[in-house]
Amino acid sequence: MCTNYAAARRDQLFKHFGIEPPESPWRDEVYKDYATPIIWRVEDDDRADLATFGIVPRRHIPEGVKAFDTMNARSETVGEKRSFSGAWKKLQLCLIPCNGIYEPNYESGHAVRWRIGLADHAPFAVAGLWREWNEPEGRALSFTMLTLNADSHPLMRRFHKPGTEKRSVVIVPRDQHENWLACRSTDEARSFLSLYPADSMSAEAAPAPPRKPKAATTTDP
Repeated sequence: MCTNYAAARRDQLFKHFGIEPPESPWRDEVYKDYATPIIWRVEDDDRADLATFGIVPRRHIPEGVKAFDTMNARSETVGEKRSFSGAWKKLQLCLIPCNGIYEPNYESGHAVRWRIGLADHAPFAVAGLWREWNEPEGRALSFTMLTLNADSHPLMRRFHKPGTEKRSVVIVPRDQHENWLACRSTDEARSFLSLYPADSMSAEAAPAPPRKPKAATTTDP
């Protein structure tokens, strides 16, 4: 699974994906509910628009319902789970442009954040689903990343807590981007859901920078 990743930069969207970037800015590192570009197909035209990470944004979880995460959708059950099945059955497919994804590695005995990407360090696209919401400001998009079991993957099995299932995002090969967005059935879409070859990937420790301490507050005596 992936809950934190490095988004592709503005210049990379055009250079590597052939897509004009959205006008609004976005952060380099993406977490839950952050707005960041996705590439999706609108009336046979591929475009990039900002969408929030997590197909059910926190602000749309009904009051009284325990908060839940939807940044990742398990490919094995994506057609069954309420949060994802509608987008999957409607083939609301997207590409999520990335420079790297972050996962915890426990080989040292404690969690260390690692950055995972392609061996050539080029940007890449993760397979995802999008959803549209009506909000006071107008239309808003959200998205999730599709994942697969990675227990036998030489690289991705190294991440997450010992004894837990290993998961990996689905990286869509560059020459298959158009075909993924053009899928006409869920069976066709499933044919794209496979693990990326480990020998074409790279990974290295990338600890998160320390958080800045909160400024001390003072009160008048």
